[in-house]
Amino acid sequence: MNLFDFSLRLNGYPLQKAKAELSMIQQKNDKSFEAFVKEKRQGIVKHHIANNAFYQSLVGERDSNNWKDLPILTKRHLQQPLEERISKGFHMKNVYVNKTSGSSGDPFIFAKDKFCHAMTWAVIQNRFGWYDLNFNTSRQARFYGIPLDKKGYYKERLKDGLSKRFRFSVFDLSDATFEAHLKKFKTASFDYINGYTSAIVQFAKFLKRHHIQLTAICPSLKACIVTSEMLFEQDKLLLEQVFGVPVINEYGASELDLIAFQNPSHQWQVNSETLYVEILDDEDRVLPYGEEGRIIITSLYNRAHPFIRYDIGDIGVLSKDSTLRMPILEKLTGRTNDMAILPSGKKAAGLTFYYITKSIIEDDGHVKEFIIEQKEKYLFHVTYVSNKELTEAKKATIVEEMTNYLEKGLTITFERQEQLKRSKSGKLKQFSSRVSQETYE
Repeated sequence: MNLFDFSLRLNGYPLQKAKAELSMIQQKNDKSFEAFVKEKRQGIVKHHIANNAFYQSLVGERDSNNWKDLPILTKRHLQQPLEERISKGFHMKNVYVNKTSGSSGDPFIFAKDKFCHAMTWAVIQNRFGWYDLNFNTSRQARFYGIPLDKKGYYKERLKDGLSKRFRFSVFDLSDATFEAHLKKFKTASFDYINGYTSAIVQFAKFLKRHHIQLTAICPSLKACIVTSEMLFEQDKLLLEQVFGVPVINEYGASELDLIAFQNPSHQWQVNSETLYVEILDDEDRVLPYGEEGRIIITSLYNRAHPFIRYDIGDIGVLSKDSTLRMPILEKLTGRTNDMAILPSGKKAAGLTFYYITKSIIEDDGHVKEFIIEQKEKYLFHVTYVSNKELTEAKKATIVEEMTNYLEKGLTITFERQEQLKRSKSGKLKQFSSRVSQETYE
């Protein structure tokens, strides 16, 4: 029995109808696909202008027929009661309601109509199918957070059971916990790993330290899918080496959909069937393929809540090889609220600091993981988990490299801890800046 599909239908999500719609879209030729996207864009705008007072107020006197004149929707716009943002014909009991994790610093509650949410799952199942993974039959090793309250905990465990997945908590990444994980992999025939990048990388480092290849213990394993956090190339190579399976990079947002998924040709293929993705500069001008800017996304199917020209808060590049039908995400460089403002006024992507430090701090294998926080324009604090203190020589090298890459006059402090603090969802925020937060407000 297809329990996962059945549970969606039982809750009113028309998955079969969504799968048929997705198949219809994918069968279109390039010309008809272009017409389809234009029609869906115009249709979703007209629908929300006619039925959503919240969106009407944002559009105001703008020409709603001119796509580039439509307002850019930000997360700050959405931090008001959900009831004030839902379109006519929808209410809290006939929509899918959820809350973003708040990893961007701007959490909010959102809604999707049930067909839109079914389309989300149709796309996810389609992409997993590229790797012969089936939500109803493939067994998942899930590295995610889990609610700690009793009701939330057992609800997630029930969903895990229906979805043929076993959840490994990401809140404890000790060797003792990884030993227990290993025993589970020996007895369960997992088809794939799925979850937060940082936790999966730590499990891989544990296996490497003990000279263990996972497929030798769990030969049924076919793939590893990482999501929610940045995947660095050296970590991807580590995962492939230690797990012995392809590592697939996923990029999504709970309020939208699956945004991009690595295809079998190793391209980060953007979901063009249910989303329309643009790259904009700071003046809200659309940038050509190949140029870096803010990622702006329109949900073509959500009739319950407008996500039209929505600034998700990420910075990225669509490849020059992109087409309307098949956009390719060449690079995802971080979040707009993770920009570091340096003493000179220069701006730098926060992950620049993380990447520089990572290339130095982890080369001896002692440091398990770390985060960086900008406390003041000149002051950066590195908190790390390690078996022993970093040497003064190692610290000096990090300071020197940051000076070379960025500018002089920076102060870098270090602190060793037993365990890093994760968000309630279990995600690890690799870089944060108090300065950039204050600057953008």
